[in-house]
Amino acid sequence: MKKGVLLVNLGSPDSPTPEDVKPYLSEFLMDERVIDVPLWLRTFIVKGIILNTRPKASAEAYQKIWWEEGSPLIVISERLQKKIQKNTDLPVALAMRYGSLTIKKGLQELVDKGVEEVFLMPLYPQFAMATTETILVLAEEIRKEHFPNLKISDLKAFYNREDYIDVLSNSIGRHLKNNPYDHLLFSYHGVPERHIRKRDITKSHCKIDKSCCITPSPAHEFCYRHQCLEVTRLVAEKLNLKEGTYSSSFQSRLGFDPWLQPPTDLTIERMGKKGVQNLAVVTPAFVSDCLETLEEIAMEGQEIFHEVGGKEFTTVPCLNDDDEFVTILSNWIDEWATSEAVPV
Repeated sequence: MKKGVLLVNLGSPDSPTPEDVKPYLSEFLMDERVIDVPLWLRTFIVKGIILNTRPKASAEAYQKIWWEEGSPLIVISERLQKKIQKNTDLPVALAMRYGSLTIKKGLQELVDKGVEEVFLMPLYPQFAMATTETILVLAEEIRKEHFPNLKISDLKAFYNREDYIDVLSNSIGRHLKNNPYDHLLFSYHGVPERHIRKRDITKSHCKIDKSCCITPSPAHEFCYRHQCLEVTRLVAEKLNLKEGTYSSSFQSRLGFDPWLQPPTDLTIERMGKKGVQNLAVVTPAFVSDCLETLEEIAMEGQEIFHEVGGKEFTTVPCLNDDDEFVTILSNWIDEWATSEAVPV
């Protein structure tokens, strides 16, 4: 069977205008794995409230970070795809979960090249309902409807793979080498607490307290919180960070339900108020810089920090198309292509 690869990232509006941001937000927020409430309530929240108030503000945020080539996330993902393609003889396509660069188009591109078996690579280190799971579910729906003879395998969450931790640690160390810092904050995208409990396969382990994420359990295979905290622990160990000089937080809260704690914005504010002068922030839930890293952290986060007395605010770029990152992704593709087993 001829094999191919489909890289899948989050997505982006086609332009930083309210006219293009609105349908993008609608597709994103109407996803039942993003806002996981009954359809009638999700429709009321999204179409009755958010889409009547948020597109203009979101468009303005996108305008702040938009590149001449287009959306940073799309441009970076395309660069990554091209570099990986140079490292493998397999056809490599790119798709987004939301927006015009659809998973269906990506699969069609591979099928048109004769591909019969696809290695689906969600570009998320950690598993979450609103990221990896929604990609896998949609890809399977599309396969059944449009490509019934296509076989799809998928890359599992790679948050704790040694080669990934090495590359992430190297990147952080390299970018902070000439930027002294008092504290390193690992900021992850937030999710509602109920998402963690919904994916607890034991139905009892995930209490979201100080102990459940560090107590061994089968639940960790699908626990976003555990996987985020584990990235922090492994990187801190790799970089020999001293206790008290690093911590984790969760950004991008939406709505009024309990979300993972502590919030990044309040953590940045607290750091500045307690006398941290040089704060560095890394965002390991993302592999590509995007609105949440370039605007929410690098701009809004820096503004918060300076307003409460902080001096130096450093953001560590995502792995983007870093050559070491390209190498490990290419290696995983080779492992899959030469083995019946999918990398775990």
